[in-house]
Amino acid sequence: MALPRGHGANTAAMLTRRSRGGMTDAGSVSRLNLKILRAILLQKNRNYTKVWSKSSASRIMYENSKIYFDNYQSCYSCLHSEPHLLHQLPKRTKVDKFEDALLCQCPLGSSLSPASAQTPSLIALSANNWLYRLSAETGAELEKVFLSSKHKFRYLGWNSAEEVFYVKSVQSKETSLERQAGILQSTLMHLAIFRVFPLQVVGVMEINKKIFGNSVTDAILSQGVLAVSYSKSVKLFSFEHIVKQFMTEPLTLGKQSSLLGGRIVGEAPFGIPVNIQITECPPVLFEVQCSDDGIQIGGFPLHFIHTPLKKAHKGTHHICSLQDGTLAGNGVQSMSCLSLESDDIFFHPDVSGRIVHFGPTTVNILKLIEEANSVAIVKDFSMETRRPTQPASTVTVTSSGRTVKRRLQQLDDDPDQETFRMVEYEDELDLLTVVVTDNEEGEGKARIRLHDNQSGEFLRTIELVEPWDETYIHELFFDKDTIVHVEQKSNKYCCHVYKLKLP
Repeated sequence: MALPRGHGANTAAMLTRRSRGGMTDAGSVSRLNLKILRAILLQKNRNYTKVWSKSSASRIMYENSKIYFDNYQSCYSCLHSEPHLLHQLPKRTKVDKFEDALLCQCPLGSSLSPASAQTPSLIALSANNWLYRLSAETGAELEKVFLSSKHKFRYLGWNSAEEVFYVKSVQSKETSLERQAGILQSTLMHLAIFRVFPLQVVGVMEINKKIFGNSVTDAILSQGVLAVSYSKSVKLFSFEHIVKQFMTEPLTLGKQSSLLGGRIVGEAPFGIPVNIQITECPPVLFEVQCSDDGIQIGGFPLHFIHTPLKKAHKGTHHICSLQDGTLAGNGVQSMSCLSLESDDIFFHPDVSGRIVHFGPTTVNILKLIEEANSVAIVKDFSMETRRPTQPASTVTVTSSGRTVKRRLQQLDDDPDQETFRMVEYEDELDLLTVVVTDNEEGEGKARIRLHDNQSGEFLRTIELVEPWDETYIHELFFDKDTIVHVEQKSNKYCCHVYKLKLP
């Protein structure tokens, strides 16, 4: 018999089922445990209570039950009743401070040797071009690799999560002397690509304007695709094809390379050489003209979301087939809202192929439906804010004593009205987390609405204690029994932690 999904799930029955055994694999046990936790936290007598707050002069990051402060030097664990210090790294100077990091902890089907090669790790990039692999639990240094003394690397990103990541350099610019001499800088940036578990270098490649075009503005790797942005378009290239065609020599960290004259790969001061030397523009997989927002790819069958360049299309989102660019039925989505912040649209992170489209007053969950030889966009479900139907008005009295009523044109994201601020997804509990704000006695208030991800059914509300100022930048993480709210106040960051409490 299937277990009930909603808040009516019988927790005792699920606990009894678990105690009887019969589930031999860890996956089944984990899924049942998460169903039990979901049923518990949706009970009306279970509350999330604010247990901890901490401020910082530098950005605060949260991932997988860990909060990082002071440029990743301090790590707090959220697994207990309130956060506690997990590890504190030695203080680093501006020269060698950590500028970006990725958390890597992927379950493996087979063990690696040495054991430290599969330890959950923090991949951290320092300001002086060192790439570190640190233990996520203790902060101990496991490996370090020097990248380059020629190119300044600044950013980390996933090509494929927990498998392949890349390090991106800052963009090269002409010096004043080069500009005076009329020398044009053709190199835009460099990308260094690595595999994790164990840490291995794939290669380093240059994004050159002579190869990709003078109007190229940026490049990233994602899901095996090199996405190159231009002033008015985006082009996609196969990274696998680039490696096969243009790699001059495979590299191994800690081993000699002829590209370095026999020196060791990953050691200072030579680092890692450019071993993917692109000599001609690779075949273009896909190209589309679009606004600065770029494109998003997802759905079943594969589609992409973009905003065309024409002025008439501003504020609209076009959903088209990746195969031939055909616009889907009902594929132009827009929200006619008068607001400071524009509406947002993205493919649902639950890999269902659905689309999340939300603005100040509405959240739409859309899905792609195949019909004969075409695909149509239909609404799966939606959520609306609760607002008065009559517009606000002011009353003034003229000098003659006549009363004049004027209607006010309020913004849709006016802080005095109930407004959707963000939509997040809790994958392990299959819940949609919707942040809603309004004004109470002149002070912004926020609450979290939990909805079933499959049906959109409203399940419960969680109130946040601290005021919500819409002029600040906010991040919110709903992670099972923990809620983390990070806000940026001018040059200061604040972190608030809530935990699920027993009645």
